[in-house]
Amino acid sequence: MLDPFRFLLEWVRDPVGTAAVAPSGKALAALMIRGIDETTGTVLELGPGTGVFTHALVARGVAESDLTLVEQNPIFARLLQQRFPRATILGIDAADLSHAQTAGTGIFGAAICGLGLRSMDAMQVEAIMRAAFARMKPDAALYLFTYGWRCSVPDEVLTRLGLAAERVGATLRNVPPASVYRLAACAVAG
Repeated sequence: MLDPFRFLLEWVRDPVGTAAVAPSGKALAALMIRGIDETTGTVLELGPGTGVFTHALVARGVAESDLTLVEQNPIFARLLQQRFPRATILGIDAADLSHAQTAGTGIFGAAICGLGLRSMDAMQVEAIMRAAFARMKPDAALYLFTYGWRCSVPDEVLTRLGLAAERVGATLRNVPPASVYRLAACAVAG
């Protein structure tokens, strides 16, 4: 019940870093994780915030110990550690994932991204996508959401990284309404 209040406080403190005034809703969480289950293996989550997608992943059968959560906000990171004590919590910038030498980081079967990519420049988005895909299996996909009309990873970044974006769906039952995209290597996306 306190999560919307926590999120709003963090947004007031750092609107660009938090990028949303409220946590994502259950309808968006279901859409984000519908391609992931207990058979996926380890899952990387970028910007879990208060853990809405994390809860949905665990409810879908992903073992908590198979989760690596990358959350730069120290308040959210502490909250995640309390809620998901068996998950690996990395209190780092997602772009620094490629340099993380922490147990639990390895080759992931999937990734989900709750970061506010639209508030970042293309170089920062590229660094985050490059770091995530460097830690993922060749056939793995990354799922992200956006409040905009297009994928929040610019086309030129997708091209440079050899990725394709496919719109999975949208939900009006989120504040604000959101669309979900699946990113994968071009050879895998087809």
